[in-house]
Amino acid sequence: MTDTPLSALIAALPKAELHLHIEGSLEPELMFELAQRNHVAIPYASVEEVRAAYSFSRLQDFLDIYYAGADVLRTARDFHDLAAAYFARAAADNIRHAEIFFDPQTHTDRGIPFDVVMEGLTSAMDEAHGRYGITSGLILCFLRHLSEEAALDTLARAEPWIDRLLGVGLDSSEVGHPPAKFERVFARAGKLGLKRVAHAGEEGPPAYVHEALDLLKVDRLDHGNRAMEDPALVSRLAKEGMALTVCPLSNLKLCVVDDMGQHPIPAMLEAGLTATVNSDDPAYFGGYVNDNFYALDAAGVLTREGLIQLARNSFTGAFLSEADKAKYMEEIDKVIEAV
Repeated sequence: MTDTPLSALIAALPKAELHLHIEGSLEPELMFELAQRNHVAIPYASVEEVRAAYSFSRLQDFLDIYYAGADVLRTARDFHDLAAAYFARAAADNIRHAEIFFDPQTHTDRGIPFDVVMEGLTSAMDEAHGRYGITSGLILCFLRHLSEEAALDTLARAEPWIDRLLGVGLDSSEVGHPPAKFERVFARAGKLGLKRVAHAGEEGPPAYVHEALDLLKVDRLDHGNRAMEDPALVSRLAKEGMALTVCPLSNLKLCVVDDMGQHPIPAMLEAGLTATVNSDDPAYFGGYVNDNFYALDAAGVLTREGLIQLARNSFTGAFLSEADKAKYMEEIDKVIEAV
């Protein structure tokens, strides 16, 4: 990171993270540690070999590596350690609230009980609240390359844990798996009182964003970059106050944008969209939340006003009480005065 006039403010501002896949925070060092702990063979001889394998440029190539890496996660302790490592980095970035995606099907399909995943993640969440004051919630994501029947089964397994779930989401390979495929399971989740979010408009067309809004009835949109291709859709998103969880370093790594200087974040803010900055899968994409802000700053597309707005938007778009949102807005105001 190069020091710039915005560096200190990026570091000091309180933020929420709304688009973070916990399995995507598995750093190579922890992958090796867990592989040894659980006697799992991995196809890499060193941490350096793992990092070299991260030179992908397509979503599917990334997902292939991502699912292979997840195989080292076997016990509740493993899931706890994974999440605890993320929270330590989040605390360093001044993340005050995190809404965390997890992919239970990635684990249950290889014989890991749903309860094991939940026990590990929730224990780390509770620990992080006590240690760092970070509040958090879990969003159960359905893998869209699998069937809706599989998603419905996963939701049924989750019901005993419903009090620890914030919402449901939709991730994995987007192209060829439109939101419409999951209309029933999202309706069921809504009846259970869960919030609904979905990845749409990352690689998929603006039509997928329309489906997420109209068929899945999402409360928040993940990515949403390609919505910018449809002016009427942009106007609708702005009018409805729909938050977008945007992931700049992810977009660059997966070639959603060719250059950070061309990132749509400034255009999103200019259009009145509630855009937010998030890390997505930080172990794979080159950094955590502050790294994403530093990258935007280095590319010359981040102003002081834009930075402050993005920090505010992270809490506006969060599934927090109005009282909690107001508290964080006051904290932002104090930082602005001081930095």
